[in-house]
Amino acid sequence: MAVISFLSPLVFLSLAADGPYTMGPAGGPPTEVAPAIAQALQKDGIKISNNGAAYCEIWFRTQKPAGAKSSEENVTLPLIPQGALLGVIRFDGQGADRRGQTIKAGVYTLRYGIMPVNGDHQGAAPQRDFLLLSPAADDRDLNSTPGFDALVAMSRKASGTPHPVVLSFWKSDTDTPGFTKQGDTDWVLQTKLGDTPISVILVGVASS
Repeated sequence: MAVISFLSPLVFLSLAADGPYTMGPAGGPPTEVAPAIAQALQKDGIKISNNGAAYCEIWFRTQKPAGAKSSEENVTLPLIPQGALLGVIRFDGQGADRRGQTIKAGVYTLRYGIMPVNGDHQGAAPQRDFLLLSPAADDRDLNSTPGFDALVAMSRKASGTPHPVVLSFWKSDTDTPGFTKQGDTDWVLQTKLGDTPISVILVGVASS
């Protein structure tokens, strides 16, 4: 993803007039990540605040990893290899994922995963693209692309449960950065990964 200087200063004003969440600059990547990972991230990340208190900060890569096109259905980013590291997130206090699982304060890597087609994930999202979180202290290799089972095992270290920690993630239809409420509960970050517009639900719980 290009350095976030493409955002105008106006973008960093409150973009959530109908709710408590606001967006602003986060500064450089956290020191907890491996040096090679830090060098691949935005120089200035995005900070999400909740009623004025920091909720999380997120940094995406300046360049989108690419590989062979996936043949999977209902995937919006088929050229990203499964397991590729796409960014880093820091929770300043307790957070939650799409399953409603608690996320402890700390720094986590964000790796790309394609959820399997089974009853466990039915209705969680219209697309199968997700970001899986793993503790940054245990995930130090920028270029590794773990398979789905290995990725889930890594993410279980973040959840402390049999389930990975996941954030819903997809290619955006629009190229407008911001952080806005969509539906009754979801707050969606729209930004870029390289030159590709993306969306991530940072606040919200899936209905199924």
